[in-house]
Parts: sequence; C-alpha cells; structure tokens
Amino acid sequence: MRGHAAGVSVVIGLTGGIGSGKSTVARLFTELGAVVIDADAIVHELQGPGMPMLAELAGVFGDEILDSDGALDRKALGEIVFRDAEKLARLNAIVHPQVGAEFGRRLQDALAADEALIVLDIPLLFEGRRKGGRGASSLATQATVVVWAPAETQVERTIARDGCTREEALQRMRAQMPLDEKRDLADHVIDNSGSLEDTERQVRALFAELTEAAA
Repeated sequence: MRGHAAGVSVVIGLTGGIGSGKSTVARLFTELGAVVIDADAIVHELQGPGMPMLAELAGVFGDEILDSDGALDRKALGEIVFRDAEKLARLNAIVHPQVGAEFGRRLQDALAADEALIVLDIPLLFEGRRKGGRGASSLATQATVVVWAPAETQVERTIARDGCTREEALQRMRAQMPLDEKRDLADHVIDNSGSLEDTERQVRALFAELTEAAA
C-alpha cells in the first residue's frame, strides 16, 4: 500500500488462538492492502521436505513424525508435543529462532518497500513475549491485535476444521494462553464471535484507524 509519508510504516502484531478465526482476519487485512507476514506460512516453508529444520525435528522426535513421502506429519507431531509440556518446549526451541530470523528478513523487506501497514501474524505473540521475546514475537510492533471468540466457539470450529475429538481440541487450547487473557493484553480486539460481515466491518474500521498514522 503506497501513497503515505515516505519512510513511515505502521507495524502491528496480529494474534489469536486455535479456532478464533485469525486467518480470516489476516486475509481481510491483505484484501484491504496490508502486507501480512505469516509465521505459520514461514514455519511450513522451513519444515518442508529437504529443509534442515525437518531433519532436526526428525532427529529429536523420531521418524514417526514423517509420512510415507518424507514430509512432516503434523498430526503425528502434534500428538507428541501437545500432551507433553517438555516436548512442546523442545519443539519451540527448534522452531522459534529460525522462524524469527526469516520473519525479520521479510519485515525489513516490507519496511524498505515503504508499506503503510505491515501485519505480523504470530499465533504465539504474547506467549513468546512472556518467555523473553524469542523468535518472531520479539519484533517491535506499534500495536497488538487479538482475534477473539468464546472458548466453546473455538472448540466447535477446531473440531469442524481438523476432524479431531472434543478432548483433542481442548488439549490444544490448553497448550495456549487463554484468549480472554490475550484480549486483556491487546491494544485492539476483533470480536469474531458473530457473522463474517460483522468481522469485516471491524477489520475495515481498524485498518482505517491504523493507516491514518502512516498517512
């Protein structure tokens, strides 16, 4: 997005929780002209077949996390780490620094391109900052935005999306900071408990408010 004061970019951190609808909000920001740097997309790239991170993960968690084609079986990895806090911490110690470095490179590219609004889409934004700002969560932002939905809505959406059981959905939620807590920490909240139209209205209003600072 161009046409603003040269060298002025607003950088925000976007986060949420499993089943909150953060991906929908990120897509809406993109459609409005923001540059979205997606931590999950970077993770998928770095964990692709033949990538050093994938070999490192297999060395730590075993070849059972690989499918028959040698690609990462995310469900198998999730079953290992989401019920074991120590193993989840080991996973994060491998993933976060490498993702953070790539995230930083992409942020510098967006700043150099003089984009008005840069959205850092980081699922564990507050969790990472609470633990000392590792990886992408350590990057500076002018504001934070949380996509919020009631806990029961999170459960229902996760079951529908992933085909998991209710207990599996709850297990994944317990591995994250509660959304209500994130809501209290955020500068802005998108309430995604209603219709898509209502969410779109909130995102448009926030986009306008944030880009005024870069005008």
